[in-house]
Amino acid sequence: MDREQALEIVEKKIKGPRFQHTLGVVETAIMLSEKYGADKEQAEIAAIFHDYAKLMPISELRDTIIEAKEDERLLLYHPELWHGPAAAYILKNKLSLENEDILNAIRFHTTGRANMSLLEKIIYLADYIEPGRNFPGVEETRELAKNDLNQAVLKAISNTISFLLAKKAAIFPDTFDAYNSFVLNKDSKTTLT
Repeated sequence: MDREQALEIVEKKIKGPRFQHTLGVVETAIMLSEKYGADKEQAEIAAIFHDYAKLMPISELRDTIIEAKEDERLLLYHPELWHGPAAAYILKNKLSLENEDILNAIRFHTTGRANMSLLEKIIYLADYIEPGRNFPGVEETRELAKNDLNQAVLKAISNTISFLLAKKAAIFPDTFDAYNSFVLNKDSKTTLT
């Protein structure tokens, strides 16, 4: 599947500001993939489809999570986390997208997880820093992304955790696992700044 086919499929599901966000994620993912040596076409396809299930009704998302046999703990957390795993399942089973790295980049783009692949980091970060985003901490994360992918992803995860703590919102365990994976990775020079 090429870019134009993928965009045509996605545009039927999401329109307006959500589609504009998707285009911003696509361009950011391409830039990050070129900078950090990821497969550009895979980054492009993952970015195009990352929010494919975003506008599905909550009841359909719930049913898809159950049918997909995804981590059922997700159902205890905010439905905002459900669209990534639901999209990965739909794309694999209805659109025959078989690349596991692309599917995982879509699946974990809201939560992150321990030991993220290069593509997973790129999609997570592209979703966070795309040009349409405007919230405290995004500029600092964009600056970090210019020089160090791991530091930028760690900053995005840290900001997300801080935001959720301030709201007294539950934080999905995969997000803590992602944070700890970066902090504890002895081969990485990643540190909080």
